[in-house]
Amino acid sequence: MIRALAAIAAMLFALPAEGYDENGERFCLAQNIYFESANQSFAGRLAVANVVLNRVADEQFPDTVCEVVYQAKLIRSFPIRNMCQFSWYCDGLDDLPTDSKTWMQSLYLADRVLFGEYKDITEGALWYHSDAVTPYWSKHLNLVTTIDNHLFYN
Repeated sequence: MIRALAAIAAMLFALPAEGYDENGERFCLAQNIYFESANQSFAGRLAVANVVLNRVADEQFPDTVCEVVYQAKLIRSFPIRNMCQFSWYCDGLDDLPTDSKTWMQSLYLADRVLFGEYKDITEGALWYHSDAVTPYWSKHLNLVTTIDNHLFYN
């Protein structure tokens, strides 16, 4: 029995180690879900993820999840404060999740969305904002739905 356990342990440790790609699509999408909608319902979190994927599919925006999430005006390779597509990315605050339960939920939802397990509940929305603000651009778009305290447009 001990010999068998030792053999299994040796096989596990002999496997090549793979580094975690923190800029992979799952990580980038989970960050956006976490920082944009951690206080929202499941539908609110899903809708935020849907907007990211809708942008990836739209010619107006970059072609990958990470490029969409980190889209910003830059100076010397750093995002300019308040000049990002998603406010959390350039608000000057630390971008490390502090609530591990919510972070794990965000990673799980990012996986499910990337694997196509949920349909788009935003009717193809490409933009959203909190109901606490009224951005200038919202007047020029078509409001398609409101989920929790976010308004979604296309």
